[in-house]
Amino acid sequence: MISLLVRPDGQVRCVYGEEIDLAAIGAVRIARASHVDPDNQGRWWADLAPSGGPVLGPFSRRSEALAAERTWVEGHLFHRLTAPNSSPQRKGQTDGQDQVI
Repeated sequence: MISLLVRPDGQVRCVYGEEIDLAAIGAVRIARASHVDPDNQGRWWADLAPSGGPVLGPFSRRSEALAAERTWVEGHLFHRLTAPNSSPQRKGQTDGQDQVI
């Protein structure tokens, strides 16, 4: 399921997914929010530094790292953009889950 945040100025933000054709609602700009990569021991890490976030992990499965990544990005994306006096910042996400801004 994709969650869309529609700002008062009409800008829509979300974590990228292919559930809907985002181009149908306007111009699309995609930016990376994080990197999910294995270390030399086969453990998975979600590095959210591109979003100003932490490094999450280690995880034994890539799917666990991706789920943690998505949870963090969605929680911080929607909280930051709906908080009073918030200002948009360039963000994005990896592995087919890039944030549209």
